[in-house]
Amino acid sequence: MRFRHPDGSTVHVSYCTNVHPAEDLRGVRRLLREYAEPVRRRLGRDRLGIGLWLARDAVCDLRGDPRALNALRAELGDRGLEVVTLNGFPYRGFGDDVVKHRVYRPDWTERARLDHTVALARVLAALLPEDVTEGSVSTLPLAWRHPPFGPERSRAARTALEELAGHLDVLRSETGRTIRIGLEPEPGCVVETTADAVAALTGPGAPPLEHIGVCLDTCHVATQFEEPDAAVDGLLAAGVPIVKAQLSAALHAQEPHRPEVRRALAAFAEPRYLHQTRTRTGDGAVRGADDLQEALSDGGLPREAPWRCHFHVPLHAAPQPPLSSTTDVLGTTLARLVGGPAPLTRHLEVETYTWQVLPAEHRPRDRGLLTDGIAAELAWVHDLLLDLGLKETG
Repeated sequence: MRFRHPDGSTVHVSYCTNVHPAEDLRGVRRLLREYAEPVRRRLGRDRLGIGLWLARDAVCDLRGDPRALNALRAELGDRGLEVVTLNGFPYRGFGDDVVKHRVYRPDWTERARLDHTVALARVLAALLPEDVTEGSVSTLPLAWRHPPFGPERSRAARTALEELAGHLDVLRSETGRTIRIGLEPEPGCVVETTADAVAALTGPGAPPLEHIGVCLDTCHVATQFEEPDAAVDGLLAAGVPIVKAQLSAALHAQEPHRPEVRRALAAFAEPRYLHQTRTRTGDGAVRGADDLQEALSDGGLPREAPWRCHFHVPLHAAPQPPLSSTTDVLGTTLARLVGGPAPLTRHLEVETYTWQVLPAEHRPRDRGLLTDGIAAELAWVHDLLLDLGLKETG
């Protein structure tokens, strides 16, 4: 969907296709047919944006065969779909039975990450609609914090980002299209917060901010107990661009000391994804566990203050009491991003990839129910944007 901001600029809204396992080009084309186009039809729109996730094998298929890339571009148009942003965080295997820490490899100290991201940028430049000249790609926030990210690994990552910026310069010269990369701060990573992003992207040896900024995920902001206004203000003050925003909500437990609350949380502890869990203690410090099961164990997290869990819950349907979600953080962040005199980012992506690992009673039982749920999330975001004064244009 496209929206017109009061300043006249266009804000793009999409949903991220990493919710649909697709490791190769055949899988990508299947998800367009079985999910993305049906979501568009559910919404009654002629055009729908998708934040395409392309795994390594799919990217190889496209980069090695220009005809395949042209065919994908044509199919997107035929199905009423458009792509202005890619999710470049997961490298492969995001639909595997167990993902957990594997999602952080390769990291930005490894050549494979750089090569993959350059390939994604080139694919995106070819897929952008004719009337769009800027695209965005989100990527992992350098690395998971283990092994320790010492000076040698830090230099390797900065060197890789500098080389990436050079490739993006060349791409712009060749195509007339600007592709920007956004590091996505995430709990437990080297770049865990927006303040960490500022530290990584400014100072000696930092990559050019013209090409590299942040992808602001509202679930991650909430999980880390960051205040949205302070987070956005810090990025703006440092001149770090918000390349894109992912609209998502974390799981919130107001009273984790209660046994019934911990039982409700336990239903969300599952084996596929990592669900980092945080609490903010009375002195303002944020303490964490790397996974929900760890937080729930004896000696895991303190139970005197609320917990937030990195579990992307559906935006339009709050969890049943005694749990809730952080859609209030999403709303506040969105208001800062696009509710002012000019948008701070023009790419918004709904990213609820956890539909199939929700507790059984909330999990969609078939393709149609998943399609309905994704459409409902987009409709929910649509209404938020209208309330902020934007107007849908298609």
